[in-house]
Amino acid sequence: MNEVIKNRVIGVDISIDWTSYAIVDVRGNIIARDGFNTQDYTNVNDYISALSEKVVMLAELNGGYENIRSMGISAPSGNYKTGRIENAPNLHWKGVIPMANMLRDRLGIAVALANDAHVAALGEHAFGAAHGMNNFIIMTMGHGIGSCVFSNGNVHLGADGFAGEVGHTCAVYHGRTCGCGKQGCLEAYCGAKGIVTTAMEMMEASSEDTMMRSVKNLTPKIIYLCCEQGDKMAIEVFRKTGHILGLTLAGYASILDPEAIIFTGGIARAGHWLLDPVNEEFEKHVFHNTRGQVKLLPSALDDHERDVLGASALAWGIKEYSLFK
Repeated sequence: MNEVIKNRVIGVDISIDWTSYAIVDVRGNIIARDGFNTQDYTNVNDYISALSEKVVMLAELNGGYENIRSMGISAPSGNYKTGRIENAPNLHWKGVIPMANMLRDRLGIAVALANDAHVAALGEHAFGAAHGMNNFIIMTMGHGIGSCVFSNGNVHLGADGFAGEVGHTCAVYHGRTCGCGKQGCLEAYCGAKGIVTTAMEMMEASSEDTMMRSVKNLTPKIIYLCCEQGDKMAIEVFRKTGHILGLTLAGYASILDPEAIIFTGGIARAGHWLLDPVNEEFEKHVFHNTRGQVKLLPSALDDHERDVLGASALAWGIKEYSLFK
Protein backbone atom coordinates (compact mmCIF):
# COMPACT_ATOMS: atom_id res chain seq x y z
CA MET A 1 0.00 0.00 0.00
CA ASN A 2 1.42 3.39 -1.00
CA GLU A 3 1.94 5.91 1.78
CA VAL A 4 -0.04 9.15 1.41
CA ILE A 5 2.28 12.11 0.78
CA LYS A 6 1.27 14.83 3.21
CA ASN A 7 1.72 18.02 1.20
CA ARG A 8 -0.22 20.53 3.28
CA VAL A 9 0.03 22.06 6.75
CA ILE A 10 -2.24 24.15 8.95
CA GLY A 11 -1.15 27.62 10.08
CA VAL A 12 -2.93 29.17 13.08
CA ASP A 13 -2.67 32.74 14.34
CA ILE A 14 -4.09 33.30 17.83
CA SER A 15 -4.61 36.91 18.87
CA ILE A 16 -6.51 38.27 21.83
CA ASP A 17 -9.62 39.00 19.77
CA TRP A 18 -9.47 36.67 16.78
CA THR A 19 -8.09 33.27 15.74
CA SER A 20 -7.26 32.76 12.06
CA TYR A 21 -6.43 29.36 10.60
CA ALA A 22 -5.53 28.26 7.10
CA ILE A 23 -4.51 25.27 5.03
CA VAL A 24 -1.23 26.03 3.25
CA ASP A 25 0.55 23.99 0.58
CA VAL A 26 4.30 23.43 0.04
CA ARG A 27 4.57 26.55 -2.14
CA GLY A 28 3.04 28.83 0.47
CA ASN A 29 -0.35 29.05 -1.25
CA ILE A 30 -3.29 29.49 1.10
CA ILE A 31 -5.77 26.83 -0.02
CA ALA A 32 -8.52 27.82 2.41
CA ARG A 33 -8.85 29.92 5.52
CA ASP A 34 -11.35 30.82 8.23
CA GLY A 35 -11.48 32.25 11.72
CA PHE A 36 -13.46 32.78 14.90
CA ASN A 37 -13.61 35.00 17.97
CA THR A 38 -10.96 33.92 20.50
CA GLN A 39 -12.90 35.54 23.34
CA ASP A 40 -15.87 33.23 22.81
CA TYR A 41 -13.83 30.60 24.69
CA THR A 42 -12.76 31.69 28.15
CA ASN A 43 -11.97 28.07 29.04
CA VAL A 44 -8.88 26.82 27.21
CA ASN A 45 -10.19 23.25 26.93
CA ASP A 46 -13.30 24.52 25.13
CA TYR A 47 -11.04 26.55 22.86
CA ILE A 48 -8.89 23.51 22.01
CA SER A 49 -12.01 21.49 21.19
CA ALA A 50 -13.42 24.24 18.96
CA LEU A 51 -10.13 24.85 17.12
CA SER A 52 -9.62 21.12 16.55
CA GLU A 53 -13.10 20.64 15.13
CA LYS A 54 -12.86 23.69 12.90
CA VAL A 55 -9.47 22.88 11.34
CA VAL A 56 -10.46 19.25 10.67
CA MET A 57 -13.69 20.42 9.03
CA LEU A 58 -11.81 22.93 6.86
CA ALA A 59 -9.30 20.24 5.84
CA GLU A 60 -12.03 17.73 4.98
CA LEU A 61 -13.73 20.30 2.77
CA ASN A 62 -10.46 21.04 0.96
CA GLY A 63 -8.77 17.83 -0.09
CA GLY A 64 -9.05 15.75 3.08
CA TYR A 65 -7.45 15.70 6.52
CA GLU A 66 -5.17 12.82 5.47
CA ASN A 67 -3.12 15.35 3.44
CA ILE A 68 -2.27 17.45 6.50
CA ARG A 69 1.31 16.96 7.69
CA SER A 70 1.51 19.21 10.76
CA MET A 71 0.29 22.40 12.42
CA GLY A 72 2.09 25.62 13.35
CA ILE A 73 0.66 28.11 15.84
CA SER A 74 1.40 31.76 16.54
CA ALA A 75 0.37 32.76 20.07
CA PRO A 76 1.09 35.56 22.55
CA SER A 77 3.74 34.41 25.06
CA GLY A 78 4.22 31.18 23.09
CA ASN A 79 7.48 29.35 23.83
CA TYR A 80 8.84 27.37 20.86
CA LYS A 81 11.14 25.28 23.04
CA THR A 82 8.35 24.01 25.29
CA GLY A 83 5.31 24.29 22.99
CA ARG A 84 3.50 26.13 25.77
CA ILE A 85 1.78 29.48 26.21
CA GLU A 86 3.48 30.71 29.36
CA ASN A 87 1.79 33.33 31.57
CA ALA A 88 0.35 35.47 28.78
CA PRO A 89 -0.69 38.79 30.40
CA ASN A 90 -3.28 39.67 27.74
CA LEU A 91 -5.12 36.36 27.22
CA HIS A 92 -8.09 34.98 29.19
CA TRP A 93 -6.18 31.76 29.87
CA LYS A 94 -3.75 32.23 32.73
CA GLY A 95 -0.73 30.23 33.80
CA VAL A 96 1.16 27.71 31.67
CA ILE A 97 -0.82 26.01 28.89
CA PRO A 98 0.77 23.06 27.04
CA MET A 99 -1.13 23.95 23.88
CA ALA A 100 1.09 22.12 21.36
CA ASN A 101 0.74 18.84 23.26
CA MET A 102 -2.99 19.33 23.80
CA LEU A 103 -3.57 19.83 20.08
CA ARG A 104 -1.21 17.01 19.10
CA ASP A 105 -3.25 14.65 21.29
CA ARG A 106 -6.53 15.88 19.78
CA LEU A 107 -5.44 16.03 16.13
CA GLY A 108 -2.91 13.21 15.94
CA ILE A 109 -0.32 15.26 14.04
CA ALA A 110 2.85 17.16 14.96
CA VAL A 111 2.22 20.66 16.36
CA ALA A 112 4.74 23.50 16.78
CA LEU A 113 3.97 26.68 18.72
CA ALA A 114 5.88 29.96 18.97
CA ASN A 115 5.20 33.54 20.01
CA ASP A 116 3.71 35.98 17.55
CA ALA A 117 6.98 37.84 16.97
CA HIS A 118 8.85 34.61 16.16
CA VAL A 119 6.16 33.61 13.67
CA ALA A 120 6.01 37.13 12.18
CA ALA A 121 9.79 36.94 11.62
CA LEU A 122 9.39 33.68 9.69
CA GLY A 123 6.59 35.22 7.62
CA GLU A 124 8.50 38.42 6.86
CA HIS A 125 11.66 36.48 5.99
CA ALA A 126 9.85 34.16 3.59
CA PHE A 127 7.30 36.53 2.07
CA GLY A 128 7.79 40.12 3.23
CA ALA A 129 10.07 43.05 3.92
CA ALA A 130 12.85 40.87 5.39
CA HIS A 131 13.14 38.61 2.35
CA GLY A 132 16.86 38.19 1.63
CA MET A 133 17.95 39.53 5.04
CA ASN A 134 19.85 37.43 7.58
CA ASN A 135 19.95 39.90 10.49
CA PHE A 136 16.84 41.87 11.43
CA ILE A 137 14.45 42.62 14.29
CA ILE A 138 10.69 42.21 14.12
CA MET A 139 8.62 44.45 16.39
CA THR A 140 5.03 43.30 16.97
CA MET A 141 2.86 46.20 18.09
CA GLY A 142 -0.72 45.65 19.21
CA HIS A 143 -2.25 44.98 22.62
CA GLY A 144 1.24 43.89 23.62
CA ILE A 145 4.74 44.73 22.41
CA GLY A 146 7.05 41.90 21.40
CA SER A 147 10.08 41.34 19.24
CA CYS A 148 12.07 38.63 17.54
CA VAL A 149 15.73 38.71 16.61
CA PHE A 150 16.70 36.99 13.37
CA SER A 151 20.46 36.51 13.61
CA ASN A 152 22.72 34.97 10.93
CA GLY A 153 19.68 33.46 9.22
CA ASN A 154 18.09 31.95 12.35
CA VAL A 155 15.64 32.99 15.04
CA HIS A 156 17.43 33.69 18.32
CA LEU A 157 15.44 32.01 21.11
CA GLY A 158 17.72 32.35 24.14
CA ALA A 159 18.45 29.74 26.80
CA ASP A 160 14.82 29.13 27.80
CA GLY A 161 12.95 30.40 24.74
CA PHE A 162 12.10 33.86 26.09
CA ALA A 163 14.45 36.02 24.00
CA GLY A 164 12.93 39.16 22.50
CA GLU A 165 10.60 40.27 25.32
CA VAL A 166 11.49 43.93 24.77
CA GLY A 167 7.94 44.96 25.71
CA HIS A 168 8.73 44.06 29.30
CA THR A 169 12.02 45.93 29.56
CA CYS A 170 11.96 49.17 31.54
CA ALA A 171 11.44 52.25 29.37
CA VAL A 172 10.45 54.70 32.14
CA TYR A 173 11.96 54.32 35.61
CA HIS A 174 9.20 53.93 38.24
CA GLY A 175 6.67 54.42 35.45
CA ARG A 176 3.20 53.03 34.84
CA THR A 177 2.25 49.58 36.06
CA CYS A 178 2.25 47.11 33.18
CA GLY A 179 -0.10 44.15 32.71
CA CYS A 180 2.81 41.91 33.70
CA GLY A 181 2.91 43.59 37.13
CA LYS A 182 6.20 45.49 36.68
CA GLN A 183 6.55 49.26 36.47
CA GLY A 184 7.69 51.30 33.50
CA CYS A 185 7.60 48.58 30.83
CA LEU A 186 7.78 49.64 27.18
CA GLU A 187 4.41 47.93 26.62
CA ALA A 188 2.77 50.21 29.21
CA TYR A 189 3.63 53.17 26.95
CA CYS A 190 3.71 51.81 23.39
CA GLY A 191 1.08 49.05 23.51
CA ALA A 192 -2.54 49.88 22.64
CA LYS A 193 -3.62 50.59 26.23
CA GLY A 194 -0.47 52.60 26.86
CA ILE A 195 -1.07 54.90 23.89
CA VAL A 196 -4.66 55.53 25.00
CA THR A 197 -3.42 56.21 28.56
CA THR A 198 -0.98 58.81 27.20
CA ALA A 199 -3.86 60.50 25.36
CA MET A 200 -6.07 60.50 28.46
CA GLU A 201 -3.26 61.93 30.62
CA MET A 202 -2.63 64.71 28.08
CA MET A 203 -6.32 65.63 27.91
CA GLU A 204 -6.57 65.74 31.71
CA ALA A 205 -3.48 67.97 31.96
CA SER A 206 -4.59 70.49 29.32
CA SER A 207 -7.67 72.36 28.16
CA GLU A 208 -6.42 72.31 24.56
CA ASP A 209 -9.05 71.52 21.94
CA THR A 210 -8.88 68.01 20.49
CA MET A 211 -11.26 65.72 18.63
CA MET A 212 -10.23 62.93 21.00
CA ARG A 213 -12.38 64.45 23.79
CA SER A 214 -15.60 63.60 21.95
CA VAL A 215 -14.74 59.88 21.58
CA LYS A 216 -16.21 57.53 24.18
CA ASN A 217 -13.99 54.50 23.50
CA LEU A 218 -10.66 55.87 22.33
CA THR A 219 -8.28 53.53 20.44
CA PRO A 220 -4.91 54.00 18.70
CA LYS A 221 -6.74 53.77 15.36
CA ILE A 222 -9.03 56.67 16.30
CA ILE A 223 -6.02 58.68 17.51
CA TYR A 224 -4.38 58.00 14.13
CA LEU A 225 -7.52 59.22 12.31
CA CYS A 226 -7.41 62.39 14.41
CA CYS A 227 -3.77 62.87 13.35
CA GLU A 228 -4.83 62.56 9.73
CA GLN A 229 -7.22 65.48 10.31
CA GLY A 230 -4.47 67.65 11.81
CA ASP A 231 -5.36 67.25 15.50
CA LYS A 232 -2.30 68.67 17.29
CA MET A 233 -2.78 66.78 20.55
CA ALA A 234 -3.28 63.47 18.75
CA ILE A 235 -0.08 64.10 16.80
CA GLU A 236 1.69 64.79 20.10
CA VAL A 237 0.42 61.47 21.51
CA PHE A 238 2.24 59.56 18.76
CA ARG A 239 5.28 61.84 19.03
CA LYS A 240 5.66 60.98 22.72
CA THR A 241 5.05 57.28 22.02
CA GLY A 242 7.57 57.33 19.17
CA HIS A 243 10.28 58.95 21.25
CA ILE A 244 10.01 56.31 23.98
CA LEU A 245 10.04 53.54 21.37
CA GLY A 246 12.91 55.08 19.39
CA LEU A 247 15.10 55.44 22.47
CA THR A 248 14.52 51.80 23.43
CA LEU A 249 15.21 50.56 19.92
CA ALA A 250 18.43 52.58 19.70
CA GLY A 251 19.84 50.54 22.58
CA TYR A 252 18.53 47.32 21.04
CA ALA A 253 20.13 48.07 17.66
CA SER A 254 23.40 49.22 19.21
CA ILE A 255 23.77 45.77 20.75
CA LEU A 256 22.53 43.68 17.80
CA ASP A 257 23.57 45.67 14.69
CA PRO A 258 20.58 44.61 12.52
CA GLU A 259 20.00 45.35 8.84
CA ALA A 260 16.46 46.48 9.59
CA ILE A 261 13.76 46.80 12.23
CA ILE A 262 10.36 45.84 10.81
CA PHE A 263 7.16 46.98 12.51
CA THR A 264 4.07 44.76 12.41
CA GLY A 265 0.65 44.85 14.07
CA GLY A 266 -2.17 47.35 14.25
CA ILE A 267 -0.20 50.16 15.87
CA ALA A 268 2.36 50.06 13.05
CA ARG A 269 -0.45 51.26 10.76
CA ALA A 270 -0.06 54.70 12.34
CA GLY A 271 2.66 55.10 9.70
CA HIS A 272 4.74 58.26 9.70
CA TRP A 273 2.92 59.72 12.73
CA LEU A 274 4.67 57.05 14.80
CA LEU A 275 7.72 56.15 12.71
CA ASP A 276 9.00 59.71 12.16
CA PRO A 277 9.50 60.37 15.91
CA VAL A 278 10.81 56.80 16.33
CA ASN A 279 13.43 57.45 13.66
CA GLU A 280 14.29 60.88 15.11
CA GLU A 281 15.01 59.50 18.59
CA PHE A 282 16.63 56.34 17.21
CA GLU A 283 19.21 58.24 15.15
CA LYS A 284 20.02 60.50 18.10
CA HIS A 285 20.89 57.63 20.42
CA VAL A 286 22.05 54.65 18.35
CA PHE A 287 25.79 53.77 18.30
CA HIS A 288 27.55 56.20 15.93
CA ASN A 289 28.86 53.48 13.57
CA THR A 290 25.32 52.10 13.26
CA ARG A 291 23.71 55.51 12.66
CA GLY A 292 22.09 55.71 9.23
CA GLN A 293 22.60 51.99 8.57
CA VAL A 294 19.43 50.44 10.02
CA LYS A 295 16.23 50.55 7.96
CA LEU A 296 13.05 51.19 9.96
CA LEU A 297 10.30 49.60 7.87
CA PRO A 298 6.57 48.99 8.27
CA SER A 299 5.45 45.54 7.18
CA ALA A 300 3.82 45.58 3.76
CA LEU A 301 1.90 42.36 4.48
CA ASP A 302 -1.57 41.83 5.92
CA ASP A 303 -0.96 40.81 9.53
CA HIS A 304 -3.23 37.75 9.60
CA GLU A 305 -2.02 36.47 6.23
CA ARG A 306 1.65 36.89 7.16
CA ASP A 307 1.14 35.21 10.51
CA VAL A 308 -0.69 32.14 9.16
CA LEU A 309 2.02 31.82 6.50
CA GLY A 310 4.70 32.21 9.18
CA ALA A 311 2.91 29.58 11.26
CA SER A 312 2.89 27.29 8.22
CA ALA A 313 6.67 27.74 7.92
CA LEU A 314 6.88 26.73 11.58
CA ALA A 315 4.80 23.63 10.80
CA TRP A 316 7.06 22.53 7.93
CA GLY A 317 10.07 22.78 10.24
CA ILE A 318 8.84 20.29 12.86
CA LYS A 319 9.51 16.56 12.63
CA GLU A 320 6.54 14.71 11.17
CA TYR A 321 4.39 12.66 13.53
CA SER A 322 1.09 10.88 13.10
CA LEU A 323 -1.16 8.78 15.29
CA PHE A 324 -2.57 7.25 12.12
CA LYS A 325 0.56 5.52 10.80
